[in-house]
Amino acid sequence: MNKSFVRENEQEDDAAPSEAAAALPLGSKNYMTVAGHARMRAEFEQLLKVERPALVQVVSWAAGNGDRSENGDYIYGKKRLREIDRRLRYLTKRLESAEVVDPRLQENTEQVFFGARVMIVDAEGNESSYQIVGVDEADAGAGLISWISPLARALLKARLGDQVRFHSPAGLRAIEIVEIEYI
Repeated sequence: MNKSFVRENEQEDDAAPSEAAAALPLGSKNYMTVAGHARMRAEFEQLLKVERPALVQVVSWAAGNGDRSENGDYIYGKKRLREIDRRLRYLTKRLESAEVVDPRLQENTEQVFFGARVMIVDAEGNESSYQIVGVDEADAGAGLISWISPLARALLKARLGDQVRFHSPAGLRAIEIVEIEYI
């Protein structure tokens, strides 16, 4: 069948799996640290001003080469353009709804709030450090946990020296807060 008679289903492309995973609870705000907002804004600018125009130029050149049905540059370029446009729409929505919080302006530094870096010790004596950040900034491997994660929710409003219990995938865990820092 000729490709001109096949309609691509763009509804499947609208929700990327990684973007759907970053959903906020209903009625909650999209909190973001200053650094996280800057990174997201930089990605938006990079896609919009550098990658997309360069790709449009390649696709335009490829389209001028004639038969598009077997033109790899054209086919893959158009697919990548759809991916970039989808990501730009997502970033636009997230940046518009973001409520930027600067942790350095926190007045009550004895308690754990959004943006705090918290050093904890578990029952075996292992130390770990986590910073409570926005949903879009979370990266557990780098010690950045989302404010809606079970650990972050358990830590919020706790104080230095407090014993905190929370449910993890490994079961109920108890930890102690040994340091709170706002950076």
